[in-house]
Amino acid sequence: MGTKKNRLAYESSPYLLQHADNPVDWHPWGEEAFRKADREDKPVFLSIGYSTCHWCHVMARESFEDEEVAGLLNATFVCIKVDREERPDIDAVYMNVAQMMTGSGGWPLNVILTPDKKPFFAATYIPRESRFGRIGMLDLVPRIGLLWRTERGELLNSAEEVTAALRRSPPEVPGRGLDEAAIRQAYQSLVARFDARNGGFGSAPKFPSAATFLFLLRHAKRTGDPGGLSMTEISLNAMRRGGIFDHLGYGFHRYSTDAGWILPHFEKMLYDQAMIAIACLEAHQASGDERYGRIAREVFEYVLRDLASPEGGFYSAEDADSEGEEGKFYLWTNGELNALLDGEEAAAAARVFDVRGEGNFREEATGRFTGKNVLHLKRAVGEVAEELGVREADLYERLQVARQKLFSARKERTRPLLDDKILADWNGLTIAALGRGAQVLGEVALEKAASRAADFVLEKMRDGDGRLLHRYRRGSAGILGNLDDYAFLIWGLLELYEAGFETKYLQAANDLAGDMVGRFHDEEGGGFYFTPIDGEDLIHRRKDSHDGALPSGNAVAVFDLLRLARMNADPKLEVIASKALDAFAPRAWAAPAAHLHLLSALDFALGPASEVVIIGHPDSPDTGEMKRALWSRYLPRKVVLFRPAGEEPDLSMFPEFAAHLSMVDEKATAYVCREYVCHRPTTDPLEMLARINRPSRGS
Repeated sequence: MGTKKNRLAYESSPYLLQHADNPVDWHPWGEEAFRKADREDKPVFLSIGYSTCHWCHVMARESFEDEEVAGLLNATFVCIKVDREERPDIDAVYMNVAQMMTGSGGWPLNVILTPDKKPFFAATYIPRESRFGRIGMLDLVPRIGLLWRTERGELLNSAEEVTAALRRSPPEVPGRGLDEAAIRQAYQSLVARFDARNGGFGSAPKFPSAATFLFLLRHAKRTGDPGGLSMTEISLNAMRRGGIFDHLGYGFHRYSTDAGWILPHFEKMLYDQAMIAIACLEAHQASGDERYGRIAREVFEYVLRDLASPEGGFYSAEDADSEGEEGKFYLWTNGELNALLDGEEAAAAARVFDVRGEGNFREEATGRFTGKNVLHLKRAVGEVAEELGVREADLYERLQVARQKLFSARKERTRPLLDDKILADWNGLTIAALGRGAQVLGEVALEKAASRAADFVLEKMRDGDGRLLHRYRRGSAGILGNLDDYAFLIWGLLELYEAGFETKYLQAANDLAGDMVGRFHDEEGGGFYFTPIDGEDLIHRRKDSHDGALPSGNAVAVFDLLRLARMNADPKLEVIASKALDAFAPRAWAAPAAHLHLLSALDFALGPASEVVIIGHPDSPDTGEMKRALWSRYLPRKVVLFRPAGEEPDLSMFPEFAAHLSMVDEKATAYVCREYVCHRPTTDPLEMLARINRPSRGS
């Protein structure tokens, strides 16, 4: 590895800084690099990844740290590194290119461009040397260099064709808007793909796509069909038992390489923790089963312990690798268990967590057992207790002691890299999860953590004009906020408002929504662009509707506007949301299972939705009883406003329909409203719930 640092040494991204010592002459994304490519008559080698990406590390060790490969890259290209988490706008454009050109995508993403940013080659992981039909860097780079010198016309024509295809609008499909049939169609597609044995959908690899569970729970609520709840419960239980869950430190790994959730890729992403926690909280409400509340608590324990910054926000991720080896921090040999635990503890832990002498963890490339074990709950504690002839409670206590010993021992290991940048969008999701957790679990500490994070983002992640910024790291915020930053943060602020009813968070959500509409809305076609109207001029301005690892920004934006329309009695917001649903209807009809969060928003739009206004003394027991009644039930089509008794309502915060409501008999009083019409008040929490659940209008 070279000792001289390249231009990435001046960047703030942890991922870019990982490559600052490479002998590759990396540039950060910017016009300076493209001007250099034009001046030197070279194509651009664009490499996109992120700090906790396992195969990004593999390619870096094989190629970007290799003097021979670096020499070829430097001679042939101007090389640019991009952190896809810092610049999701760039990543989205060129990931779409890769999918168009190769039929698949992923990270690392390597794209070769002309000096005017037009792509003519795309690939994901590229080995150093060619093998098994996959071209290696040592062959690819000279070949591209030769083509650039001798057949440039063909490369430029290819680049023009790809760029034109990228910019081409999908054909207009006249006709049907979204309706309940779209929800049914999406549900049936999930039923067809459901893995009844292992939970989840399809075969390996399996991702914890929590937006799927949010949709399934709404389908069950709408139709009364328990299938959606059942699929969600089977999946969440299997994920919690599997190796995708960290049984010592808690939290979920990125995904499972096998169908049974046992063998994970070990990176831990903040957004996964947030989305899975929300899914568990909703499952807890929908089923009444405390298991899902416990999983959410465990996730929050991990996030608050290991990802919380002292300033209030939350860090992005933890790596899969440590000391150059994937999963080393998390894996155990049978000998290590025997050395750390007493005989009974070791025997119990080995049986429950499936720890074997030969190991249960296989190398992904070869499939060979490594002698190491990923902890997972192969068998129920009660079953093992019966085998051992002990009480289940005693075995559970023994396992808890063992878990603490192993957790303490693991602290002495070299910890995976922490990506300590703070992203507005992922923090928005985490605020939403914590806010919902405060409601459902009744834990004030979660509300306080959400408030600290919200205050941090709102105060520290803005520019001089008060505009939301995407990334913060070590005292410096930057990069204009994208659609996800606005939409996800609004979601978080709405959940936080409904947890503690601090009006400043509702006001902030309203302000951000106005900014989001002003900067991202497509007034002609409906929906929202990913980048703002004054953002960087990339080769394509994307407007996405499909879910990926996260729900789409458009889906969340629609949901936000529908909720705010009800809370503010503002039909204009509903019109914008309705036009977005219409704009994406052809795509959602064509691929309903790829638009599940949009269909969850549709579920809210179709209703019946309720606006609930509670008036009471903030700290009185009867007010608390009203709030707990709302939070204890699964009521996905409601919004809640709270007015402290005895205070003149601030009409900038409370819509006219709620401004003149009053308490009854000096008791906490609830008004359940439909279509901005509030029916007779009630001081009975059960009657309030009955009115919310009533299928049609009326009191």
